[in-house]
Amino acid sequence: MKIAIMLLMVALVASLISGFYFLMVDQGDRRKRRLWHSLGVRLALAIGLAALIVYGVATGQLGHRNPWDAGPAAAQQPPAEAEPAASD
Repeated sequence: MKIAIMLLMVALVASLISGFYFLMVDQGDRRKRRLWHSLGVRLALAIGLAALIVYGVATGQLGHRNPWDAGPAAAQQPPAEAEPAASD
C-alpha cells in the first residue's frame, strides 16, 4: 500500500515537471494540447492517490503509530491508582 502511494506521488511530481516543460516550450501555442493533457493526467493521479489513501485508512492498512498517542483503547481504561507511600 505504501509503495503504491509513493509511486503515485512520484508520478504526480513527474507530471508536474512535464506540465512545466510543456508550458515553457509551447509558449501559448493553441494547436498544442500537451499542457492540458498533462493537467488531466495529474488530476487523475491526484484523485487516484486520494482514493488509495482513503481506502488504506478505511481498511486499517494505514494509520498513525505514534509512540505518544496510545489510541482510543488507552483512553477508555480507568487510570491506575497510586499505591500509598510507606511511612517509617
